[in-house]
Amino acid sequence: MKPIDEFSPSLRDADSAFHLRCGRHSLDLSFPRVMGILNVTPDSFSDGGQHIGLDSALRHAERMLAEGAAMIDVGGESTRPGASPVSAQEELDRVAPVIEALVRELDALVSVDTSSPEVMREACALGAGMINDVRALEREGALGAAANSGLPVCLMHRQGEPQDMQQSPSYDQPVENAVAAYLAERVAACEAAGLRRHRLLIDPGFGFGKTIEHNLRLLKYMDALQALELPLLVGMSRKSMIGKVLGRPVEERLSGGLALAAMAVERGANILRVHDVGPTVDAVNMAWAVLQEGCETPMNKEITS
Repeated sequence: MKPIDEFSPSLRDADSAFHLRCGRHSLDLSFPRVMGILNVTPDSFSDGGQHIGLDSALRHAERMLAEGAAMIDVGGESTRPGASPVSAQEELDRVAPVIEALVRELDALVSVDTSSPEVMREACALGAGMINDVRALEREGALGAAANSGLPVCLMHRQGEPQDMQQSPSYDQPVENAVAAYLAERVAACEAAGLRRHRLLIDPGFGFGKTIEHNLRLLKYMDALQALELPLLVGMSRKSMIGKVLGRPVEERLSGGLALAAMAVERGANILRVHDVGPTVDAVNMAWAVLQEGCETPMNKEITS
């Protein structure tokens, strides 16, 4: 088997194993995985305030892992439309105890959802296995912190900042082309800074500076992003694109989210970032079984340490 550094896999081929080194964990991406969302914020759009206490956060993470989550994505800053920024210290105060406990008590593979270099460094020291940045390492110092962490990093496309990104989003080319071009630029910047390609993932950024029409088109043509030959992380869980199409409030968007998850898998998604882990694992596994034309799919396969 090739060393991890040398992999240049076809991520649609379930027979060619692809393992992403995440600190002391190895994540098998030869089939789609589910990432459970754990927001320890008072103002996230769907679950703000629900898991602020450490015990509540741990129990929720434990449930998501039992339902088949391959990793837990911990966030301490809301990036919903209109959200106000928080200081690095406030964000760190929220996420550090949770990351430490998840690693120590649950041996979980933890992703930290942050744009702050200070939070990246501390999360790495506490045992986090991945960095998930909605600003694609554009914040001052973030690129260096991520490169030095040794961890894989997910780069997300966005247009604008949370405070203004949904006011009048527009593109002068098809949205999928704009997203691909931006992500290609950020990948090049990472490589120039010493963050090697095998450590990178990409996220098209549904809902981040995009109208409902942009979001629907982006999913329809999302397979265009496969030209970048990087693992693809997708987050559409409970988002307003579901609410606007179906006329559903945030607490009634599961069915729409499952349909989007299955379509994302068909279009090449490797990781689905979701609130509702159990039902999404079933939807993902069912979609994958169809794509592979067989039922011998690794259901809820465990991460190897």
